Amino acid sequence: MEFLTEFGLFIAKTVTLVVALLVIVSVIMSTAQKDKDDHGGDGELRVRKLNEKYRKLRESLQARLRSESERKAFEKARKKAEKAKEKAAKAKRKSGEGAEEEKPKVYVLDFDGDIKASDTDSLRRSITAVLSVAEPETDEVVIRLESGGGLVHSYGLAAAQLDRIRAKGIKLTACVDKVAASGGYMMACVADRIVASPFAILGSIGVVAQLPNFHRFLKKNDVDFEVLTAGEHKRTLTIFGENTDKGRAKFLEDLEDTHLLFKEYVGERRPGLDLAAVANGDIWFGRRALEVNLIDEIKTSDEFLIEACDRADVISVSYQRKRTLPEKLGLATSAALEHTVWRVLGAFRNQKIQ
Repeated sequence: MEFLTEFGLFIAKTVTLVVALLVIVSVIMSTAQKDKDDHGGDGELRVRKLNEKYRKLRESLQARLRSESERKAFEKARKKAEKAKEKAAKAKRKSGEGAEEEKPKVYVLDFDGDIKASDTDSLRRSITAVLSVAEPETDEVVIRLESGGGLVHSYGLAAAQLDRIRAKGIKLTACVDKVAASGGYMMACVADRIVASPFAILGSIGVVAQLPNFHRFLKKNDVDFEVLTAGEHKRTLTIFGENTDKGRAKFLEDLEDTHLLFKEYVGERRPGLDLAAVANGDIWFGRRALEVNLIDEIKTSDEFLIEACDRADVISVSYQRKRTLPEKLGLATSAALEHTVWRVLGAFRNQKIQ
């Protein structure tokens, strides 16, 4: 028992130290992030040619299926073909015939949405970069989209960023592998074409708001809570104050108006939709979504991009914010502390008590 008591105290001290260090790290990271935001932030644009990725996957499998001698012969032939192609291109340029005709480009962007659509800033920067080089007549943008929706104003801004692509006359395709619902579908409907996997979740064209109310609890315990406003509709429903039928009616009116704006936005971008049938907050899985015209084709994003590689240079573009030194130290410290705690707990679990 004495060992258990001492070990329990050790664990308590360790946990306390871990929590204290995490709080300090969080403060440092928050300060660093605020300073970064105040000065415009810093990051880098990452560009990757997906044709090469899929080619290497194919060649890796082909190599494993061949014998050692066949693999060597194949690699020798491939290098010889690449050299011959490069030599022919040089000769063509030298003779004044000019460079060979460039393939059209498909720019691939990613958006992984949370309730605040936090990925919007990275998306905005990536779109700005792509629009500076994309050709309206030949190039295309693909957005791989995953989101169950969130705040109206946040997803409204994210969708407006995609509208910039359409405004430039560049074809936009949205690929949905898992979910594009509510605010996620608001973004997807901007695309000229929506492609989704068979069981992707789509739709949820509706608006929801919910909040608890503690007024009766406070009243029961003789606690007064006052809300002072200037303006009839400055505050309609509150968490702690007494809500009125008039306030509820105004709040519901605002929800209905937001829903109307949502439906109008979707209807303008997908005029073939029967909004009366689909804009009721319901969801549809991929194949059912195709039947009601929420999407245009059943296909995974991998399938779509592999096919695109045959006709174009497929290029992944993403903006990655650089982490500051305090952030890197914070992540390293958190990982080290977590590792230590799990080792201590593991040692305790394996300890034999006599």
